[in-house]
Amino acid sequence: MPLIQRPLTALSVGLFAALSLAAPAAAEQVGEVGVDWLGNDILIDAVSDPQVAGVTCHVAYFDRGVIDRLQKGNWFEDPSNASISCRQTGPITIKDIDLDEDGDVVFKESRSLIWKSLVVRRIYDEANDTLIYLVNSQQVQDGSAKMNISTVPLYGQDVTWENGKP
Repeated sequence: MPLIQRPLTALSVGLFAALSLAAPAAAEQVGEVGVDWLGNDILIDAVSDPQVAGVTCHVAYFDRGVIDRLQKGNWFEDPSNASISCRQTGPITIKDIDLDEDGDVVFKESRSLIWKSLVVRRIYDEANDTLIYLVNSQQVQDGSAKMNISTVPLYGQDVTWENGKP
């Protein structure tokens, strides 16, 4: 189901996504696993890197149900936990990517009405010829130590660099 069409359990995500600027990449929901009777789910999205053709990341995260939101009274917030796994899914063509140590934001999605976002960032490790994908939660007031990484090695692969390999 596309982001805006998700059920009320993702109300905060849908509301903020409709009000916010366009994200660098779009996510396509490819899985949904119910975890309890409260309507809580683990959602799995496929995120294609818009600057690196041939790489797909799968991001899993917790989505609170309506009953859980009503019981706990925190209607507009989801937990910060997320997991990521990225793989080569086709021929790799790298466009114009940021080579700085803080890399590029590949995907960003709100996890509360205003305060929290789920972010996927790509960093190029030139010394090891590897793309690193980091998923973490960004919060306006307090940072979160909850994160996960996945790597896509480029060594030995037939990789096309549109602007030449650094």
